[in-house]
Amino acid sequence: MNDDLQKSLSGVRADIDRIDGELLKLLNERARCAQRVGEIKAAHGEAGHIYRPEREAQVLRRLREANPGPLPGENVVFFFREVMSACLSLEQPLAIAFLGPLGTFSESAATRHFGHAARLQPQASIDDVFREVESGHAHYAVVPVENSTEGAVGRTMDLLLGTPLKICGEVVLRIHHNLLSHAADLGAIQRVYSHAQSLAQCHEWLNRMLPDVQRISVGSNAQAAQRAAEETGAAAIAGEAAAARYELPKLAENIEDEPNNTTRFLVLGRHDAGPSGCDKTSLIMSAPNRTGALHELLLPFSHAGVSLSRLESRPARNALWEYVFYVDIDGHREEEAVKRALDELGRRAAYLKILGSYPVAVY
Repeated sequence: MNDDLQKSLSGVRADIDRIDGELLKLLNERARCAQRVGEIKAAHGEAGHIYRPEREAQVLRRLREANPGPLPGENVVFFFREVMSACLSLEQPLAIAFLGPLGTFSESAATRHFGHAARLQPQASIDDVFREVESGHAHYAVVPVENSTEGAVGRTMDLLLGTPLKICGEVVLRIHHNLLSHAADLGAIQRVYSHAQSLAQCHEWLNRMLPDVQRISVGSNAQAAQRAAEETGAAAIAGEAAAARYELPKLAENIEDEPNNTTRFLVLGRHDAGPSGCDKTSLIMSAPNRTGALHELLLPFSHAGVSLSRLESRPARNALWEYVFYVDIDGHREEEAVKRALDELGRRAAYLKILGSYPVAVY
């Protein structure tokens, strides 16, 4: 290395060392402020409410909008979410229930939303995820609710109907599937394990590349990776986290049929969120059994100028051929237009349950 190059690099590296020292000082200063917030809340009897989804969303949104580059906005969001996660853990590490085992997309969604300082609690089923928070054994749940390719996650939808939990956030995660196996090549694969939705999301690729291979549905992609790691001639369809955790080579990457394959997850807790300035409200409603009843339920939103971003029906499960409707609307339930629409809807609907208002995902 010539002297000029060494001198130039030494100057830049000195700048980096100086900046790192300043960052370290500022990060600890921020942590002390977070501790002070906890002390003030405790003094006013609010110690149990250490996580404020609307405040976190406002901070992340502001930093992303103020970012001058060259760091991409998503990297800025990731960095500051981890900073907030670490600061929050000084008060109390949040316990997060999700569909396990470790290595699932649900784990990735939980980590994306709560950061690596959260205490993750994998569960065997979506039912168990709900129960873990309902019983007070975890602070929050992260559950899949819909996929851009395969639609709604039925079990989550059904459990939302009866749970006392509220939606307080959402996570939107791009889903990239990989074929994982210790097999030398595709010709050595005899069976493929994965969750039913993942098998469906890779249906055309499997038809084309592994048309005669047995497809076996299991409870999660991480379970699939576990089995593929243990069995000769087995492969799994799973994500990066499962590949790393179970040390499985990737025989093929990004095998999902739709390149924009995305899953939306809900964050559930014993409270929803205050207004953040960019929010959604989710609800369940049912119509009286008469002609034009659904049209009547939609009129309050039109009258108040509130936009619907999602409308989906599910069997009511307590009566044959009766349905309930799951609705997402733009805005927070404390906003005047939304409040007006919900008041009118309450007078028209045979059943109405507000699932919660929460910030739109920041990523």
